[in-house]
Amino acid sequence: MSVISISKFERFFRTVAGLDVDKNDLKRYSDFVNHKTYDLLLRGQATAKANGRDIIEPFDVPITKGLEERIHNFKEINEEIELKPILDYMTTRPLLDLDYSKETEARLSDIVGGLSVALARTFKIIDPALKNPQTMQWERAFSIFDLLL
Repeated sequence: MSVISISKFERFFRTVAGLDVDKNDLKRYSDFVNHKTYDLLLRGQATAKANGRDIIEPFDVPITKGLEERIHNFKEINEEIELKPILDYMTTRPLLDLDYSKETEARLSDIVGGLSVALARTFKIIDPALKNPQTMQWERAFSIFDLLL
């Protein structure tokens, strides 16, 4: 990942939650977004199959009210930081039994952006005084998301 990408990643977390992250956190972050993207798309596949379709549409992916609000927050922040192309590049599209529609593909970076906003804000819920998340805070945040998504 380029230096510009790393600085945008750092700026994003600083803007969203006042957190100082560094390039070492990027691996944890990448693991998180790819794991949660897989989970959401796997549920989307199950919904598409249950409805007799052979393609995953955006409405198949289980987006909660809270995640939808974080997606909107991300879109506002993205206008300033322009992180969407980086998220699109770094997000793995898992191979599933069904293909994704073009609309689903186009929406993935926004979904990842929403997950990213939610992750950053989760750190502050875990510890409002937190400035630089360490392994323990990352693990706690992951556990919270694993319970809910």
